This record gives sequence, C-alpha cells and structure tokens, in this order.
Amino acid sequence: MKNISVIGAGTWGIALARLLKNDNNDVTVYSVIKEEIDELKRTNVHKNLPKMVLPEGINYTCDIDEAIIGKEIIVVVVPSIFLRSTCLSMKKSFNKNQIIVCATKGIEENTLFTMSDVIKDCLGSDTKVVCLSGPTHAEEVSLDMLTTIVSASSDLKLAEYIQSVFSTKYLRVYTNTDIIGVELCGAVKNVIAIACGISSGLGYGDNAKAALITRGIHEIGKLGCSMGCNIATFSGLAGLGDLIVTATSVHSRNNKFGYLIGKGYSIEDAKKEVGMVVEGLNGLKAVYELSIKYNVNMPIVSSVYNVIYLNQDINETVYNLFNRESKSEFVIK
Repeated sequence: MKNISVIGAGTWGIALARLLKNDNNDVTVYSVIKEEIDELKRTNVHKNLPKMVLPEGINYTCDIDEAIIGKEIIVVVVPSIFLRSTCLSMKKSFNKNQIIVCATKGIEENTLFTMSDVIKDCLGSDTKVVCLSGPTHAEEVSLDMLTTIVSASSDLKLAEYIQSVFSTKYLRVYTNTDIIGVELCGAVKNVIAIACGISSGLGYGDNAKAALITRGIHEIGKLGCSMGCNIATFSGLAGLGDLIVTATSVHSRNNKFGYLIGKGYSIEDAKKEVGMVVEGLNGLKAVYELSIKYNVNMPIVSSVYNVIYLNQDINETVYNLFNRESKSEFVIK
C-alpha cells in the first residue's frame, strides 16, 4: 500500500484517485476549491462523472500541507495554466524523496516549458518526475473500461516503479524514457483535435478528419525531431493513440470546442458550452510559438492559431489548409 495524494479534483484526477484507492492505496485528494471538496465528501460522486461512485476511505482536503506531508507519491492533475502556482504552493511541504507524477498536459505559455520543466523549475532540478500520458478519457477509466497509458521518465527505473503503482487489470501501463516527446504529444494533439472539431463543425466528413489526424501526427513528429525527441514516440500511445481518441471521441473537450467554433460559436460561448477546461486552447499560443522557435512548419497548428487569435475567415482558412502546394508526404522539414 502506497501513501498517495492527488492534487486536483477534476474528472481525470478523481478517476485516478478512484483507481488508486481501489488498488488498496491510501489516497488523499486535494482541491483549492472548498465547494468541490465539500461536495465530494457529501456525495462520493463527481458532478461530471455521474455514473461513477467513489470508494469509501478517500481523504478529501483543501489543506495543501496535509496533502503533501508524508506522501510517497504526489499526482499532479491541475489545468496547465495553474500548474506553476500549484507547485509553488507545494514547495514548503515538499521533500526531494517524494515522486511527482504529472498527469497534466500542456506547454507553459511564457516560458514554453513542458509540464515536467515547470515542476522542476518550481521544486528543484533534481525533483523526481514521471509523466503519465496517453489515450485515457476519465469517463472510461472511471468505469473500469480497458485503457492503456504511458509512464515516462528519463529515469527508466522510476518510470517502471510508477508503472507498477498504476497498473491494474483494467489499466495497462507502458514505459518510455522520452519524457519530452511524450509531453509534447500530450500538448500538441489537443490543438490538432480542435482542428478536427472545426472541420466537422464546418460540415466536412471522415475523409478530412483522417487527413488532419494523419498530417497532425506528422506535424507533432517534425516538431519533436527538432527538439531531439525519439521519432518512435509519436507513433505510440502518447502520440498517435492519444491524438486519435482526442480528435474523435464524444468525451473530447478539445474536439467539441473546435466543433462549436466551426458552427459559428464565439470562443467564449464555445468554452461555456463545453463547461470544462479546454487544454488545446490554453496551450495554443505556446505550441505556435514553439513551431516558430524551432523553425518547424506546422500548417494545422498555424491555421487554428489564425482562426482563434487573428480572426481569419474560418472557411477560407480550412479550404487553404487542404489546398496547399503538394509536397512529398514524408519530408520531415
């Protein structure tokens, strides 16, 4: 039995807390939002996961020190825009023997840091960090539907240890030492999923979506190669696997957001309609800036950026995206 805290009480955090508790771990869930914690204590149900009943014995708290002190593993599952402030709030109680498992996907806008970079910047460069990423909708994990995920760390033994902690008969965990590549996949695939949603909202069909997914993973791979990542990562679960599920699933917030934009919703109205965090929108500027920094042509990412931030005509932008000058399919740069 491990003593584990889950920092963040959104759907993914709660799904992981349930999984860990059902595997006989001592689990604490922290949220800065008191009303969220009070509701979980009272009902044992998360409002966005109504079919799931949480097991008895999970400790819920709004006290960050209580959530950190004495824990072996700290699973951080907060929106990317709040990761830095959350880690800074943890700093006083955190010690170097603890393992941070990052289940947040994104790129920090101002620094262009990955999430593991943000954690190390806040808690120290020697912090033990493992990234969990892959095609893992909380709605399915919370109901024990078969799922696979990647445990990524530059330290293989650390990745294997977290693999053993999170593996159940419903969740199969693979390891990968290319943590930057895994994190890059988790961030950029959200932007590609928005593009797929926009295409569907405009009335384009499966052919267009297949093209966007296929060319999208190619864009992610080009950026990853420029950043020194392992090209094999992008055809794996954290890359192609996560992109497929995010670009096609009814559970995908990014896909739904894009669909609403394609239907003519404003950005604010689309966000309200989704009702939860849209990480692809949070990370769009950072991903676009990464493409400029590493001089990588990413036409799908650029098209989403142009629609969202430059107010370019959406129909014309998508049409031009599909009618660019043809080049060899597998040219890397």
